[in-house]
Amino acid sequence: MAEHAYEVEVNWSGATTGYRSYSRNHEVNTPGRPPIPGTADPKFRGDTTRWNPEQLLVASVSECHMLWYLHLCAEAGVVVTTYRDNALGIMNDVQFLQVTLRPQITITDPAKVEVAEQLHVEAHKKCFIANSVNFPVAHEPTITAE
Repeated sequence: MAEHAYEVEVNWSGATTGYRSYSRNHEVNTPGRPPIPGTADPKFRGDTTRWNPEQLLVASVSECHMLWYLHLCAEAGVVVTTYRDNALGIMNDVQFLQVTLRPQITITDPAKVEVAEQLHVEAHKKCFIANSVNFPVAHEPTITAE
C-alpha cells in the first residue's frame, strides 16, 4: 500500500503571560498555497473571523466524502451539476461524537437518483478521513434531478 505524506507548518507568536492575555490566532501554511488563518474555538478565547481546528476537521470529512462521491459519480455516468454540504460536527468537552454530512446534490438524469443515493455508501467506504476518525460519520443526502 502506498504512503502519502502531508506536511503543514503552523505559526504562532506572542507571549503566554496569562491564559486570558495571549492570542490564539495563528497561520497554517504549506508551500504554494494561501495561508489559512487559524484560531481556537470562540469558547476558548478564539477569534470568530478565523477557522478553528474543529471546523477544519468537519470540513475535511465533508471535502473527502464529496471528492470520492464526485469521482464515483463520474465513473458511474451520474452527472452531478451541484453539490453543497451543510455538514454538522457534534462534540462534547473532550472529543467529537459524530459528524453528519447533509449534501444537497443536483444531477441531470432522474433515472439515476437511486444510483446517486447508493454511491454515498461507497464514497463513505473510500473516504480516507472518515476511515481515520474514531466517531461515526452519518449521511443525509438530498438528491434532485434537473
